[in-house]
Amino acid sequence: MTNSILTRRTALAGLGIAAASAALPAMPAFSAPAAPRLVKPPRLREGDVLGLVAPAGFVGDRFGLEEVSATVRAMGLVPRPAPHMLEREGYLAGSDRTRADDLMAMFADPEVRGVMSVRGGWGCARILPLLDYAKIAKTPKLFVGFSDNTALHLAFAARTGVASIHGPNAGASWPPAAWANFHALAFEGATPTWQVPEGAGVNLAGRGRDVRVFHGGTARGRLLGGNLSVLSALVGTPYLPDFTGAVLFLEDTNESEYRIDRMLTQLALAGVFDKVAGVVFGQCTNCTNPDGGYSNFTIYEVLDRQFGTLKVPAFQGLQIGHIAAQASVPVGLPVEIDADAGTMRLLEAAVS
Repeated sequence: MTNSILTRRTALAGLGIAAASAALPAMPAFSAPAAPRLVKPPRLREGDVLGLVAPAGFVGDRFGLEEVSATVRAMGLVPRPAPHMLEREGYLAGSDRTRADDLMAMFADPEVRGVMSVRGGWGCARILPLLDYAKIAKTPKLFVGFSDNTALHLAFAARTGVASIHGPNAGASWPPAAWANFHALAFEGATPTWQVPEGAGVNLAGRGRDVRVFHGGTARGRLLGGNLSVLSALVGTPYLPDFTGAVLFLEDTNESEYRIDRMLTQLALAGVFDKVAGVVFGQCTNCTNPDGGYSNFTIYEVLDRQFGTLKVPAFQGLQIGHIAAQASVPVGLPVEIDADAGTMRLLEAAVS
């Protein structure tokens, strides 16, 4: 990463929000914990210590960790890897207890200003019962990550009220657009507006933005969500926050259309879509049936069938998800969405 990437940028990557709905009759809503008071973690500053954790998949070797540390230093921060960062137990970065203890050690370390996950994979949900949420609430720090780290974002929102950032993991490629967006949120305390980007190419009618509107209108609510696969697996647990009045955002990768349909149907049957004020579906990267052909619904048809009947704003197309230039978005903060315009606006700073 070059020094030029570290310059402040005002242009932010576009982002997508979709309103969730379902044609299927909903079952009685599951019980979710009452929303705790919002707590904003301190913003990051140049020279701050950034704790690095691997709460899910393993890192690999010390050379990979050195590369990640170099990226953090290019951010103007001081990397501090967790004590057992390079441990491995099968596909996990050590035992559940080890990974949970490493995460808690970062929240307990007074020199650590923020915490960033190195990668995703699978395993965050396994450590949720082992975390001390009271201590996390007492020493709020900015937690950053995406994909499987969705489990931690949602658990923090449900049990602590501490805001976090759904954004690139430390091991990501961090192109300029991704860095600029993250820096604006985490360092500057900016309140950006994300917009579905312009389409590539022009036809006779004019291409315009690649926004897919399932139900138009505007809505406000606290932003909750993340990876669809991870979120749907938390249904029925005490680690899923209350979505009443929330703007739900979703993304996923490498899932066939029928699997996306199945997971959305699970949320519909659990009553989640009956509670939300709006839905944003970001990117569904490589969400195509490997068999191909015209016998399947397209991913956009799946989303339209689920969200089109909802009476809340819903759209798709923001740059949230498994893409290089992904946008960072704050979990737990109030936003306003305009489905017709394909925009999402942050209403207050995510950090103190």
